[in-house]
Amino acid sequence: MRGCRSRGKDEDFWGLVPSFIHASNVALYVTYVEVEEKVKLFRSFWWSDSDIGLLFRLQPYCFNKSEGDIRIQLEFRVVWLFSNGMKESEQCHVTLQINATEEASLMELLKFMYSNNLTVTAAYDVLDVLLTAEKFDVASCTRYCGRLLRTLTMTPESVLVYLDLPSTILMTEAFQPLTIATKQFYVVYFKDMTKYDKDEILNLPLAGLEEIIASDDLRLLSENEVYRFVLKWVASQYPKLEDSRKIMMTRLAKFIRYPYMTRRMLTDLLTREEFDPEFAEKVVTEALSFKSAVPNKQHAYISDENSNVNRRFVERPYKVRPIKMVKFQQPRPHCVVYLELKRDICASLFPSGNLISEPFEFGGQEFFLMALHHMDHFEVYLATVHGPCAFPFDYEFAGTDSIHAQEFVSRFKRSYTCEELFSPILLFKIPWTCFMGEDKKVLYFINDRFHLSVELTDKR
Repeated sequence: MRGCRSRGKDEDFWGLVPSFIHASNVALYVTYVEVEEKVKLFRSFWWSDSDIGLLFRLQPYCFNKSEGDIRIQLEFRVVWLFSNGMKESEQCHVTLQINATEEASLMELLKFMYSNNLTVTAAYDVLDVLLTAEKFDVASCTRYCGRLLRTLTMTPESVLVYLDLPSTILMTEAFQPLTIATKQFYVVYFKDMTKYDKDEILNLPLAGLEEIIASDDLRLLSENEVYRFVLKWVASQYPKLEDSRKIMMTRLAKFIRYPYMTRRMLTDLLTREEFDPEFAEKVVTEALSFKSAVPNKQHAYISDENSNVNRRFVERPYKVRPIKMVKFQQPRPHCVVYLELKRDICASLFPSGNLISEPFEFGGQEFFLMALHHMDHFEVYLATVHGPCAFPFDYEFAGTDSIHAQEFVSRFKRSYTCEELFSPILLFKIPWTCFMGEDKKVLYFINDRFHLSVELTDKR
């Protein structure tokens, strides 16, 4: 039928007719010089040539407008983008008040508005853009910068900058994933605190320190190290007692695993002004009760969510293993020392590792236990901290296994005399494969734990 047109390719053609007519009108009535001036105007508002070309193809009649009208529309666009309650939002002509250091990041922000991309790639530059975007409430750019920062390589220095940002930024929804990533980086990076000079990490921000000392995987000699370091950090960051106690009690004290501190450090805790006296007395009493409890009772402490809110009963992979000790005075002075070794910790001794227990005092002498892998055997030794022992004593080693219904079974009993040249005493030796249960004959690990005890009796 005449006057009708078929659908398909013809429809695409007819759809372009209005734009073609407007483009022809621009070509006929707008001079080349005028077009160039208008292009320069668009460029002054950070439009790229490709953006301008796309605008001409889709809305060519824009170039029929006067430069004044175009400028008003472009300024309105900027006002709309920055409309976040500031006084500039109510003005027709926008004047942004910025610091001199914000100029480069603001330029990047404006470019992002028209390209959805950044030209900067360095972490510190991207962070500057993020802060500027947050200031002017450009959420899309804030999210983009947050995603970009998570893809960049983190260093202790850059993470320190991230965590040192104001809490108002750290807690924003767009920044939360990066905050989590930076804290995880700190936990992994400072996982083995024994590798670092303590002064090197005294400049950690509070948020980073909290994440580190809250970690179950923190590797260090003993919980005493955490306790001493926290005290040192608080003293360096908050010299005033009032401030140091506030930070300690509200932010840090809850992450220290008091049950795994030595009795000497627990005694020291009671004298520290950084801790609230009532809190100190409570955690020390709790720790001593935990130390004297039987293993089953200890596991009850650990599994009780109410008493273990901050995981203070959960043991970290200490290089100096905590012990339990019971002393008696009758009929002769003697003591029993208990040590629990987890399967994964014992497995880590292969091929040439060792671990030691925290020292314990008996008869005026300090002793410790040592376990190691040596010549395809698992061995346990008794040793002194300072030189040979000055008095004779009997010693007996016992351990648990699956055959004897989880009871301690005596495996070695002898006497030490002062005439002997004291060296580490071998208490237990067994082929490695047998100890780890690879032959399936005897299982020394009960619930993945090997329990051993050493009893010393003073013979003076």
